[in-house]
Amino acid sequence: MASVGSSSVSPLDSPQVDDDSLQVTCFTEDLHDVIFHFQIIRLKKQIYTWIGCNTTKFGHLYAAAPTRPNNTVSVTSILGGTSDNTGSSIARRLVLKTGLSVIVACNIPKNSPMLEADAERKLIEKLTALRYTIPKSQGLALT
Repeated sequence: MASVGSSSVSPLDSPQVDDDSLQVTCFTEDLHDVIFHFQIIRLKKQIYTWIGCNTTKFGHLYAAAPTRPNNTVSVTSILGGTSDNTGSSIARRLVLKTGLSVIVACNIPKNSPMLEADAERKLIEKLTALRYTIPKSQGLALT
């Protein structure tokens, strides 16, 4: 698999889940006349998320995880071309925010940074409300 990008993350404990059960959250947001569909599947040490933009197509699929020894985030494209890396930056930042391995599927149009930013903002808001993110008090040390 070809690496799409890399960022830094501190070695913090993963956010706590109440039990080992699968947790599924689905929601839809209308942002500036664009309909975003979201699905979040929370496993014990991993989050899968899907973002649909005006459609329920699957789109490209990316995997991201904290990597050692340098506490970085590695991202790779699993499905779809590496020329369209719309979801790879979302996947990387989700690892930084959650400390967990992340799978991101999205069909946000290529070269639409505002749509990508809107979708990511709503996704982070929901992950924070679900308490899947690392508290800001613990902070992330980017090196």
